[in-house]
Amino acid sequence: MKAITVEPKKPGTARLMEMPEPDSGDGSILVEAIAVGVCGTDVEIVEGKYGWAPPGLEHLILGHESLGRVIDPGNSKRFQKGDLVVGIVRRPDPIPCPNCAVGEWDMCRNGLYTERGIKEIHGFMSERWRIEPEYAIKIDPSLGILGVLLEPTTVVTKALEQIGMIGRRSFYEPRTVLVTGAGPIGLLAALSLKVFGIEDIHVVDRMESGLKPDLVRELGATYHSCNVADLSFEPDAIIECTGVGQVIAQSIQKISPNGIVCLTGVGHGGVMNQSSIADIAAAAVLRNNVIVGSVNANKRQWYRAGLTLARADKSWLAKLITRREKPEYFMNALARTPDDIKVIIQFSDI
Repeated sequence: MKAITVEPKKPGTARLMEMPEPDSGDGSILVEAIAVGVCGTDVEIVEGKYGWAPPGLEHLILGHESLGRVIDPGNSKRFQKGDLVVGIVRRPDPIPCPNCAVGEWDMCRNGLYTERGIKEIHGFMSERWRIEPEYAIKIDPSLGILGVLLEPTTVVTKALEQIGMIGRRSFYEPRTVLVTGAGPIGLLAALSLKVFGIEDIHVVDRMESGLKPDLVRELGATYHSCNVADLSFEPDAIIECTGVGQVIAQSIQKISPNGIVCLTGVGHGGVMNQSSIADIAAAAVLRNNVIVGSVNANKRQWYRAGLTLARADKSWLAKLITRREKPEYFMNALARTPDDIKVIIQFSDI
């Protein structure tokens, strides 16, 4: 079968190549790939910045944002031939740490977890793949190709859950929520907030016009193309999706008393001097603020993310997929343009 692979930490090695059929040891459910979403993680792996092949192998099959159709459910009674499924990305570490032992592998403490398409397990950018029943999520059939958005939605779902859990430390009823960044994660965050019943939603991004501002406004949210520091209000919660140092610093300074800033974006660089750190810390202390990082998701959040997508306006969701590429043109999918939101590699028709 054909698969998109890379030799981890070796730039320029990504290619579409013939690979052996997936081994039954990888999971009892055999799946035909429909589509795989592309994100910044895939780009960085192809650039050689990180990534780990399965033990004893040179190549890693890319892709962690999956959507497929069950060919053979094996012995599973929960799945049938033809079901649309998505594969959970992370696997708990083998020791396991206390969190992995209770299914909270997204909170792994020793870093020995593995991840499909990223760390030591082949991903989903192949014509066929296998999955263990306990790591397969059935997709509402009405979503169709939009099921490929499930993995990024889980990131948002966990972030909102973290905000809710932290908020219970006191009386906390967030009315105004800010999302920084109008990429896939930011837009899905705005959508999730809408589904959860938040009425006053704001999104800030650099684009002054185009699809991203339009999508925000179609949700009934407010779009801003200014700096966070220039906003005229203090949000009760901020979901930070850019990873940009300046945006993070401004978000921490802009949050309301008792407010929560949840960081989901991963960036690089941006050194803060000691006085800046002290000022931000003092503000957080005096205003009872919480700054929390959130990454990955566990099975509970995957399930809830599926419910969010199933309740969403499908015509709005469809606009998030701005480009579809065939596997042989996968390098086009890795090259971003200003108008891209979510680019997918489509292996077969839905």
